Amino acid sequence: MRQVASLFAFLVAAVSANQRPNLIFILADDYGFHDIGYHDSEIDTPNLDRLASEGVKLENYYVQPICTPTRSQLLSGRYQIHTGLQCGIIKPAQPNGIPLDDVLLPEKLKEAGYSTHAIGKWHVGFYKPEYLPTRRGFDSYYGYLTGSEDYITHLRGPGEYGHWKATGNWTGVDFHRNEEVTRNESGYYSTHLFTKEVVSIIQSHDAAKGPFFVYLPYQAVHAPLEVPESYVVPYMHIQDKKRRMYAGMVSAMDEGVGNITKALTSKGFSNNTLIVFSTDNGGQVYEGGNNWPLRGWKGSLWEGGMKGIGFVHGSIIKKTKRISQELIHVTDWFPTLVHLAGGNVSGLTLDGYNQWDTISNGAPSPRTEILHEIRPVYNNTYESFSYRAGIRIGDWKLIVGDPGNSSWVPPPGMSCPAGESCMGNVTTGTWLFNVTDDPEERKDLKGAFPEKVKELLDRIEYYNRTAVPPRYPDPDPMACPQLHGGAWVPWQKE
Repeated sequence: MRQVASLFAFLVAAVSANQRPNLIFILADDYGFHDIGYHDSEIDTPNLDRLASEGVKLENYYVQPICTPTRSQLLSGRYQIHTGLQCGIIKPAQPNGIPLDDVLLPEKLKEAGYSTHAIGKWHVGFYKPEYLPTRRGFDSYYGYLTGSEDYITHLRGPGEYGHWKATGNWTGVDFHRNEEVTRNESGYYSTHLFTKEVVSIIQSHDAAKGPFFVYLPYQAVHAPLEVPESYVVPYMHIQDKKRRMYAGMVSAMDEGVGNITKALTSKGFSNNTLIVFSTDNGGQVYEGGNNWPLRGWKGSLWEGGMKGIGFVHGSIIKKTKRISQELIHVTDWFPTLVHLAGGNVSGLTLDGYNQWDTISNGAPSPRTEILHEIRPVYNNTYESFSYRAGIRIGDWKLIVGDPGNSSWVPPPGMSCPAGESCMGNVTTGTWLFNVTDDPEERKDLKGAFPEKVKELLDRIEYYNRTAVPPRYPDPDPMACPQLHGGAWVPWQKE
């Protein structure tokens, strides 16, 4: 009888494992709020539009203003003030990363029986081998470790590294398969390479061995503006060259998403796969992106810097073909996806909430507030700092300090509406908005609601008391690729 019971338990577990959804998380880089078809963009995104229209569009969804903070919060489920990464992006030569004592999303999914794969941009630390994706929960990795590179040569150049300027030749290849540098991809466009890798994983996956998790942080559509000419041809009517190139890059990414969904269908996985699509921050208007009609852009605490494109698609969603206005933040994906995987987050201290009931059934969001940021702002000598901060509670949003670029930027070829200003030249200060009534942040209400300003300031101070010391180490000259065979690789020993 004991053997029969054991066999029954095994079969139940196997069936349960097979019923759990495959998970694909697609993260676009520097993708502007206005740059998807269903936000009335001039850029065609038929595949993204179809997935979004069949699923749930998240129209009250927030990410972070720049790359590393969003990625670290997605993977850890924690605000960056709780991981020490509140100073901004990790520069290539900085010995920094998500702390090793933070459990990452792929680790919990792997623990729940998923095969786990990362394809694309890492950008959350690699200075020691133990910070590599394959040491942080991923079974396989294919992509680049720094924050940007050439799409075709896959070389990362020198540039600025924090407040220290690199000297000498700091150009090196940054492309890796698992823990090895690969130099075979030069001449091939990264969007195509990453899509092809995901399709290969789908085609080779054995469903009998359990579900898979694919994390696909595309390089697209971050600068440099590079794309095969065929993708630009449909946009020759766009006069602005950067916008035209950017549009072609979006189309290449959209095509890639379409190829992935075709692979799911041909393999028979389309009915048991959940796809989440997100941007990592607002679009960079200097490099073709656009966030109209929102204020600001990448790097700012205005809505244009952090209100993200987001949607969820999958047959396991109970109420589909709808728009959700419920408050959701990038940290929420950690507990939400672990819940869907049949795992648990007990014992972990997370800032995210399980949003599955909200996404699937349209239930009210368990989240009532978002700490957008508490970021140290150093003086020119890097010896002292104040901070800038942003917080959202209910309908109210408070910004303190330097909010970053603050104009409203119409798409190229479009003028600011009559009677409205597009200039927003501001410096350090305090602003209060009801972003439900005023999503474009045109009416500062701090003078009319001083008690609300105090309430939100008090809440920022509460969060600040929970912050761990920020880590923003000086760049390490030993990171130079020329010391490591001309490649960006971990440069410190384990």
